[in-house]
Parts: sequence; C-alpha cells; structure tokens
Amino acid sequence: MALRFSPRPGPRERHLARQWDNPLFDRGDRLITQAEIDEAARRDREELSAFMERFQRLVREAAELSPNEESETVLELKARLERAYTEGAGLPGNQQPVMEALLKLTEVVMRAVRAGAGDDPVALRELEEEQQARQIHQHLLEHALVADLMRHDSPIEREELAATLLSEEPEAVEAALWLFGPDELRQLREEGHQRLEQLRSEGHEATAAWRNLALFERPGEDDVRTR
Repeated sequence: MALRFSPRPGPRERHLARQWDNPLFDRGDRLITQAEIDEAARRDREELSAFMERFQRLVREAAELSPNEESETVLELKARLERAYTEGAGLPGNQQPVMEALLKLTEVVMRAVRAGAGDDPVALRELEEEQQARQIHQHLLEHALVADLMRHDSPIEREELAATLLSEEPEAVEAALWLFGPDELRQLREEGHQRLEQLRSEGHEATAAWRNLALFERPGEDDVRTR
C-alpha cells in the first residue's frame, strides 16, 4: 500500500518523507511505515497548536505596548518575536500569513527600539547591522531544510546530515551550508563523498546528489563561512 504524506507537512513528517525509500540513507532509516507518518503528523499538529497560542499572546502584547514602555520590556518582546519567527518557519500548513504578521509586529517593536536609541550613532549603527542580519536569517528560513536544521529538537540526526543535504534541492542546500563551520563542512563533504562512492559501486549513479556535493566544495568559501 502506498504511503500517505500530508501536502504541507511539518518538520517531523517532512524528514520521514526525505528518508522514505531514499538510498542515500541507511536501509533501516528508509523503511517508513504509515503509523510513523501519522504519529509524526500528529506531533507536528500539536506543536502548531501550541505555537498559535504563543503567537496570539504576542499579538496582544505588541498591541498593548505603550509608547513610553520600559526598554527592557521592549527588548524582551523583540527577542520573543524573533524566536517565534524561527519556531514558526517550517510548521505544517500554510503559515505565510502568520510569518508576515510576525515581521510586522517585529517592525512595530523595532520602531520603539530605534526611538530609544535617539541620535546615538553607535546604537543606530548596531541596529542597522542587526536589521541586516535579521533579513539574512529570514531569507534562509524560507527553506524548510534550514528551518528543520535550526530547530533545537531537529528531527535530522547528526549522522543523517550528509544524506539529508545530498537529497535536497540545490537552492536549499546552498542556504543550509551557511549553518556549518569549515571543519564541520569538510567532515560532511567527506561523509557525502564516501556515501556516493558506495552507491556508485552498487550501481546507483545519484547524479543530482553528486551535483549537491559539488556545492560543498566551492573554492574560497571555507575561509569566510561562519555559523
């Protein structure tokens, strides 16, 4: 019987879909059952429900923010909004409206932060740098792979990283590679190469995976890549 996956899965179910019948993963990891899929989908939905409750509280707190609010309160709310954006990325269903609302709420709070900075050039420069970093972060989180990897309880185990990266679309791989430092990236490159050579010896060419591996080896980036 064919397995049934959700059309817009969450992180746990999505990782099972990556593994299913995928020769890049170990044999035991790719033998997925419908019961495992259903359980993963249930846990993803539970997480979404809890996230939506936290989101509604954030909306209320941002709406009630006073123009003369204490800076500590403003900064704490900003941190929670940013954390919610990371948590919300990759959850099941279409969360685009929620993510856009979080961006708008963050901008409302940032206006209060900028007002508190006044004309201090150092503070304003730091806020500009922070804004640029936030935009890069948001761009990376457009890829479900990055969202899954950035979770504190990522469903992707360390020993599955190479297989996962080799299985994804090139654009997602390029985004995800910026999460790894040079040493870790070199290790993943070696693991990926070994796995692909093994598959080749078994008669699997895995052309798309070889193309992804080449993304690990772009010259010059080891010197500048940061976590």
